[in-house]
Amino acid sequence: MIVGSSGHAYEWIENWAKIPETDSTRGGWAHHGVAVTGSGRVVTCQQDVSRIIVLDANGNLVDSWGSGLTEVHSITATSEGDQEYLWLADNGAKAHQRDGYQRVGAPIPDSVSGQAVKMTLEGRMVTQLERPPLPVYQDGGYSPTSIAVNEERYGGNGDVWVADGYGRYYVHRYDKGGRYVGSINGVGGEAGAFDLPHAICLDTRKSPPELYIADERNRRIQVYDLDGNYKRVFGSEYLTKPSGLGVNGDLMMVMELGARDLRARLWLLDEDDNQVVLLGDNPKVDDTDAWPNGRNDDGDLVRTAHVEPGRFHSPHMLAADADGNIYVAEYLIGGRIIKLARR
Repeated sequence: MIVGSSGHAYEWIENWAKIPETDSTRGGWAHHGVAVTGSGRVVTCQQDVSRIIVLDANGNLVDSWGSGLTEVHSITATSEGDQEYLWLADNGAKAHQRDGYQRVGAPIPDSVSGQAVKMTLEGRMVTQLERPPLPVYQDGGYSPTSIAVNEERYGGNGDVWVADGYGRYYVHRYDKGGRYVGSINGVGGEAGAFDLPHAICLDTRKSPPELYIADERNRRIQVYDLDGNYKRVFGSEYLTKPSGLGVNGDLMMVMELGARDLRARLWLLDEDDNQVVLLGDNPKVDDTDAWPNGRNDDGDLVRTAHVEPGRFHSPHMLAADADGNIYVAEYLIGGRIIKLARR
């Protein structure tokens, strides 16, 4: 199945990822990210557990390991010289339990805090960032959802940005040594305070690069410079639930999660934030209270029947490889990882 338009056409490959069959992969509620390494490996998670799985470009499993984290919400692949790393945003107990979200296994205690960590591709812990020393975290509530790195290989200074999307709605900045530098929360900018900054991305298409923030519940994208100064806002006239961001060549990818009567879809934007093409548009995902899942006759949550090729259902996070192929991880029982192969 081909989606998109001339010049921006993709083959929609359903069931692309060959993930081992386990109770988790069949019945676990996927809530994770996806990344592509410099060597072309696709990194994601096994449903409902924090086990990292590494796939080749054909979706074959080449490696897996336990991360030791509570819940890997997003994955960011970086390189330093000839060494590749993964930055993992662990949302911990997830402060905002919405839409009946639950794990199949034992529930996560509310006391479990989130964290942002750096690991090797083999699973060795390299860095664990300290929780920001702000009064707003005195009683906890730290729940990171996304990480962006100003990589030195692209001329950056190595700063690490962490979005606290499920906690106190801040975006924090650390230097390359892991020392806390400062925070922004939208207050002081023309657009106002963030309301669930679910994903962040460094736009390396521009010089100097910019920080894009998916301000999910405000239905917009806020843009800051890399000193933390507000620059602009866009998208409120057409976005309904921006959840994932990523750069794909000269295009910015903006994923919309959808939700019940909200649209699930993927926008590709040019350097001036103009819409170029729309992929996988699903105008009405599901009008039941069980979104993103379904219910059986006993009222229990089960995998939804409203999944169809060519249309997104609950696209959560995404990444692109060097050839322009796009990988999308969806948020639902049993998971769904789609490959959009560039034509």
